[in-house]
Amino acid sequence: MMGITGSAGLASSTAAGTEDEAEDDESAEHDGTVVQVLSMGGTIASTLGEGGASPSQSGEALIESVPELNDYADEILVDQVTQLGSFNLDQDDVADLGEAARDVEDVVDGIVVTHGTDTMEESAYHLDLALDLDVPVVFTGAQRRPDEVSTDGPANLVTSFRAATHDEIRSGVYIAFNEELHAARDVTKAHSSKLETFESPDKGPVAVFTRDEARLYREPRSYSISLPELRPNKTVSIAASGQGMDDRQIRFAIEQGDNGLVLDGFGLGNTSETLSDAVRDAVDTGMSVVVTSRTHAGTLNAVYGNGGGQTLQDHGALSGEDLPAHKARIKLLLALEATNSMTELREYFGSW
Repeated sequence: MMGITGSAGLASSTAAGTEDEAEDDESAEHDGTVVQVLSMGGTIASTLGEGGASPSQSGEALIESVPELNDYADEILVDQVTQLGSFNLDQDDVADLGEAARDVEDVVDGIVVTHGTDTMEESAYHLDLALDLDVPVVFTGAQRRPDEVSTDGPANLVTSFRAATHDEIRSGVYIAFNEELHAARDVTKAHSSKLETFESPDKGPVAVFTRDEARLYREPRSYSISLPELRPNKTVSIAASGQGMDDRQIRFAIEQGDNGLVLDGFGLGNTSETLSDAVRDAVDTGMSVVVTSRTHAGTLNAVYGNGGGQTLQDHGALSGEDLPAHKARIKLLLALEATNSMTELREYFGSW
């Protein structure tokens, strides 16, 4: 772990101003705070090299490149948890991140995680389910590398620090991006390359940061239930729905002895009779099956038979409510560590 003292390691943008001006500035509210940065790699730390772009900059280098962060923290600690593109992270990496966050809860005022955008929402949701810290955990990253024109990493880091040290944001896991703060449960990456990629369908951001203030639109807190295990050891796969698809994905999960399956269905949570029959057989083997919708907003409703949502419910499948398939998978992985009871699993998935 590396520590950067605000008055020595990073220059403050208020240093050139008068003492009175500094007191009027938003940063004066955060004097004496300690922020822990946990670095995971991702685009924010990547540069182009032979064979393509990859994470090459350390967390320490990222923080030192943005002296404005010193306006929001008296001391900045940096720990390099791993250095990967987020598409290569697995649940053990996320559990390592969670343990690093737990280790510093009692000595910091906020935690910032630098992370790739591809699976940032999964890591954030995983920690939101499994951690119950008394400090906020704020994920951020970049859509453009540091060696590209108009990289967005520095601005996103500033937003994350503003969120992690804000007086009214005391707990929960979030993603800070493009001057918005989103709750981990609700946020999703909605565009492959735009800077405003993160959205919270049907919910909206928790806060928007202007030059002068944070405007809170929702209560800043966790919107997830709490699950007791951080490091899952179960196997849960995702099966897609598509017009005319056969059931080989589900049959393979049964053959492999998977502990759980998420079926990404149509519309309100429907699928074909072929796939619903396979779901019935999966449940009969003791596998836990959760149904989600491949639509980007809205929640499930068991209305249709003939393979639809009502049929799936009758077969014993659980509703993923408004979670996308990749987040329902994270929730099922962690829930299965807590219980094998279908009644308890149904309660977990019936709660946020």
